[in-house]
Amino acid sequence: MTTPTAMAGLPAVSPALGKKLLEGLELVDQRLREVVDHDDPFIADASGHLVEAGGKRFRPMLTLLAAEIGEGRSPEVVDAAVGVELTHLASLYHDDVMDEATLRRGVASANAAYDNSTAILVGDLLFGRASEIVAGLGAEAVLIQAQTFVRLCAGQIQDDRQSTDEANPLEHYLKVLADKTGVLIATAARYGAMFAGCPSERIDTLREYGELIGMVFQLSDDILDIVSDAEESGKTPGTDLREGVLTLPVLYARQSTDQGSARLRELISEPLVDDALHAEALGLLRAHPAIEQAREHTQRLARRAADLARTLPASDARDALEALPLAVASRTS
Repeated sequence: MTTPTAMAGLPAVSPALGKKLLEGLELVDQRLREVVDHDDPFIADASGHLVEAGGKRFRPMLTLLAAEIGEGRSPEVVDAAVGVELTHLASLYHDDVMDEATLRRGVASANAAYDNSTAILVGDLLFGRASEIVAGLGAEAVLIQAQTFVRLCAGQIQDDRQSTDEANPLEHYLKVLADKTGVLIATAARYGAMFAGCPSERIDTLREYGELIGMVFQLSDDILDIVSDAEESGKTPGTDLREGVLTLPVLYARQSTDQGSARLRELISEPLVDDALHAEALGLLRAHPAIEQAREHTQRLARRAADLARTLPASDARDALEALPLAVASRTS
């Protein structure tokens, strides 16, 4: 059952719009449960594992919100939101195998609850279910789904490889974010506008808006991974740092040339498996100007997304879309 927590982080929502979105999310959740069900109880249980764990439902919420720029929610808009969320859920099954995760959304990850092979195959099954749903929305939607999936996978591959010697590490990372995270959120907003009858220029605006807010979402995660308090966030800080993942604050710190940053640059040149070295690097990074540089970069992208939202017709939905990027950029959890 969808609760108001699914609306967390969505500012400037009037009571009437909030009611519409919550009703829409209820329909999305009902449809998700129908779609992941299966005659085989084991497959049904494994397929529904992350659906039942909940989550923010950010992507379907954005589909529903974008639809309010046009004619509003319809069965096609709900199915589009379900297709996007299924694609996202499927990618999480695969991500958890690749990351050897043990927890997801406060419950055991699928690979931990079952095994790697099951998690991979269930992820594939959910991708197939998403394709089934999108196929009912027409040829253009199928093409968009395929193009989105290609970019999503390419972004994941490039992320695993990190930056090549020839590439600018910062440019490489931002492109990876656009592909790995931004593209699916772009499709979420695009579908909402498409299936609510918006003209092509508004669909394009919302697609671009969605890609930007997707990048903002991931960049704010990068910052939170470093600055968050474990007791408040419920997450272990510095996970990316421990694994040697090059996130935006780390990239800015690596680019610094001042003598005072020499020790930090030395520490973050490789994964930090030693607890003492990890703690030292985390403390130095938290105090480094790289954090503020990363925040400023994230805010710039958020302002670009808000500027795009301001070009849409005046409405409660536009106000929410305008406020959302800066709220995502400033979130604390």
